[in-house]
Amino acid sequence: MSSSSTAAGRSPMAAEAAPLSLCAREPHVPADRLVAEMVPPPRFDSVRFGTYVPDPNQPSQTEAVQVLEGFAAGLGAAPGTGRRGLFGFGRPKAPKAPAGPRGVYLDGGYGVGKTHLLASLWHATPADPSLKAFGTFVELTNLVGALGFQQTVQTLSGHRLLCIDEFELDDPGDTVLVSTLLGKLVDAGVALAATSNTLPGKLGEGRFAAADFLREIQGLSAHFRALRIDGEDYRHRGLPEAPAPFGDEQVTRTAHATEGASLDDFPRLLDHLAGVHPSRYGALTDGVKAVCLTGVRPVPDQSTALRLVVLADRLYDREVPVLASGLPFDRLFSEEMLEGGYRKKYFRAISRLTALARDAQRLVDPR
Repeated sequence: MSSSSTAAGRSPMAAEAAPLSLCAREPHVPADRLVAEMVPPPRFDSVRFGTYVPDPNQPSQTEAVQVLEGFAAGLGAAPGTGRRGLFGFGRPKAPKAPAGPRGVYLDGGYGVGKTHLLASLWHATPADPSLKAFGTFVELTNLVGALGFQQTVQTLSGHRLLCIDEFELDDPGDTVLVSTLLGKLVDAGVALAATSNTLPGKLGEGRFAAADFLREIQGLSAHFRALRIDGEDYRHRGLPEAPAPFGDEQVTRTAHATEGASLDDFPRLLDHLAGVHPSRYGALTDGVKAVCLTGVRPVPDQSTALRLVVLADRLYDREVPVLASGLPFDRLFSEEMLEGGYRKKYFRAISRLTALARDAQRLVDPR
């Protein structure tokens, strides 16, 4: 028998490499990598203000672009050279302790393009990439944990701009930590920009006794000019309904047939996430081209749900399609969760996982 006929006689599964497993990974991320990776993620690497398409029925979207373009232009001069105001008007301001808000805060529902605008601001700011930092709120607090507070202040104080995506306060410790950190950075002349689904004065509401930390929350709010961005979730605007889950056999077969795919049982993956710090979830997906999950079911508790939100964000940032069996993603979180203080996080996760599930359809049917 010829070698070609032998190859033809093998089953496709036997000829393919076994898929990866996220559960088998325990990544360790050095602190210098955390700093180096504070740039817009791959999904937002090429976005610009010119590629943002405002909804003509939502004038706040057009206004946000105009304000942010002025904000970026106001960051053009080097510190100490008498640059213009951050919104492109007014008298030159000194780099230390400027009057009024030192940042801009994009508030709006999930899927209105806030991260697109934040990344566009990072790209438009006329400064070397080493003088601009971009990360999620979780990544910022993780950086403090890795470097220590004083080293983080020293590292970021020389920056022109700090962009913080998905700004949320989940516990009192974060409130005090971030309030102090941002205050020191503003004093050092660093401009701030943030996105959130919650107005700055309402951060922490429904999560902990926010009234007890009102001073810190108000201090945070004072750093920002809030911009409300209205609109519907663009990920579902004019698109078909989210695909129904596939069967276990189809997901497994696709994982074996897709180079760089991972294959994991969903409940087991949730258990594994509990032992991996959220700052490492990005590294957990290094080199993964598709995530295949079997047995998707509702998450059992709030802590597990919040870890899943972080993983969903990292997968979405990296444009990793997600193919799954079991329940559809809009049934991951209980009604109680969707009505509680973290509901906006959960809706964002559902929106992003649904988009990634739609992307995964091409793995099954590449036409």
